[in-house]
Amino acid sequence: MKLPRFYPILDTDLLARRGLPVIETAQTILDAGAKILQFRHKTHVTRETWKQMEAVQMLCEATGAVYVINDRADLARLFGAVLHLGQDDLTPSAARQITGPETVIGYSTHNEDQLRAAAAEPVNYVALGPIFGTSSKENPDPTVGLGELRRLRPLTNRPLVAIGGITRSNALEVLAAGADSVAVIGDLLAGDGAGAAKDWIRLLKVQ
Repeated sequence: MKLPRFYPILDTDLLARRGLPVIETAQTILDAGAKILQFRHKTHVTRETWKQMEAVQMLCEATGAVYVINDRADLARLFGAVLHLGQDDLTPSAARQITGPETVIGYSTHNEDQLRAAAAEPVNYVALGPIFGTSSKENPDPTVGLGELRRLRPLTNRPLVAIGGITRSNALEVLAAGADSVAVIGDLLAGDGAGAAKDWIRLLKVQ
């Protein structure tokens, strides 16, 4: 698959901490021109969460954007979404038994061993990070850095999403180091709120 260079992540915990509404924020990001949007929810799914997921799905459909759900193979199948898995989730091989062969699966890695192991998994793309220090996780993995990203990039022939501490000031360096796409969480909401998505679209010249 070909990943959009701009990969925004709608982190429900971060939005709640900043007092920002999930659905309206998603609308702003998609209206700016984002071609993919991940709904990242790390706690239990309530009725309200379900309603938010449905609403964001409809927004993605209306704008032609790819919808991504993290961690939950069952929900990705129900919503017809891309599934993004972390190292503590089901393995991609196990998730495939739930989603079937058609679902696109992404897989987070944090070091050389995990990136090599991902080669044996039925995944369509991999993520690598954190590239820089990040505040979006309580216990982040060790920082990868640009030099290590450049060194590790040849170990996979899958599209690679870089994640972790990526901002408008360093994103182009990350792409130059070998990433196909940059995942953005905190900087998406920095300063002027979700309107930052327009700056990201201009910076990366997303088609």
